[in-house]
Amino acid sequence: MTENLSFIDYLRSILGILLFIGLFSLLIPIVSVLVVISLGKLTDWILEKVAPFLSRIVLRALGITFRTEYHQTKLEDDSILTGNVQTPAIYIVNHASTLDILTILALGIKRVRFVAKWEMQYFPFFFLLGRLTGQIFIKRGNREKAIQTLQNNYARVHRYRRSILIAPEGTRKHEMPIGPFKKGAFRMALDLSYPIVPVYFEGTTKLSKGGSLITKAGNITAHVHPSISTNQWNETTLEKNIEDIRNKYLQWSTGL
Repeated sequence: MTENLSFIDYLRSILGILLFIGLFSLLIPIVSVLVVISLGKLTDWILEKVAPFLSRIVLRALGITFRTEYHQTKLEDDSILTGNVQTPAIYIVNHASTLDILTILALGIKRVRFVAKWEMQYFPFFFLLGRLTGQIFIKRGNREKAIQTLQNNYARVHRYRRSILIAPEGTRKHEMPIGPFKKGAFRMALDLSYPIVPVYFEGTTKLSKGGSLITKAGNITAHVHPSISTNQWNETTLEKNIEDIRNKYLQWSTGL
């Protein structure tokens, strides 16, 4: 992809990175104060309003137009991303680009917490914001430890009726277009009796692949698909359920 990048792409990307660092670094002390004085009650507002607003500013600076397309009824549209739905959900997304950090935040999903790799905490910026807003960090290389971390958060997720967003591929470094799905997200849905809401990001890999920080200008669409009930799932059917959902992502990635 890099051979198709122009000088303007590199310049725009550098400015976008600096803007991202500047805006979100400014957010850290503000979040710290708001979380303390509100006893944590403003955390959701920060994730639902402030972070999406700043993310969309950075995407614009990168020359990227971001939009969300819903593939369900208007009533479902209103409930999925506005917190009116009675049952929280496990949101899953495809993951293949550094742009996914911005697009995930730009969604502005209500009452959501994100599952991220443990290594993200090595960056002070992500460590501070993640810890202040109650995100979940897991060690991908240690399957048992990762599962234990997720299970340890069940009580808090239930108590505050949180939704969870996780990338089932686990890493952006995988075979294109969709990598193998790990079981963590789906086991959470099964254990919590939550529906799964698939979100497919269209366009991210065309603009920036893998770990590259350089991106081209263009369009990204977040396709929010109808929720999938897990009421009939069990340990016996889990692998087949996961395969069926991954096949949907493969179809969406090829435009079928």
